[in-house]
Amino acid sequence: GKHRTVIPCLGHFKEEYEKVSKLYMNNKIRTTKYTLWNFLPRNLFEQFHRVANLYFLFLVVLNWVPLVEAFQKEITMLPLVAVLTIIAVKDGLEDYSKYKMDKQINNLLTKVYSR
Repeated sequence: GKHRTVIPCLGHFKEEYEKVSKLYMNNKIRTTKYTLWNFLPRNLFEQFHRVANLYFLFLVVLNWVPLVEAFQKEITMLPLVAVLTIIAVKDGLEDYSKYKMDKQINNLLTKVYSR
């Protein structure tokens, strides 16, 4: 029948474990959306899928046209930047709490059934 090889990640088996473990996928739980490298671009991409944020971006871009300029350029950007910042901080904190929970779950001790 089918069989599997289990190598403990302890002491003198550590080198063998590292060689074999590279061949297979791990079973770590990952529920986070972001990493440190993709947080800003991915978060902005998701935020600009909201119609309200696109509308405010359109107003900011429109206000940079000298013919249409109604307010100072910087004042038009303030609401959009404030909303984007607040949502980014909220998303970052939520994702960090998910990361901590994933780390806690992945480091739990488990029992292995053996006949």
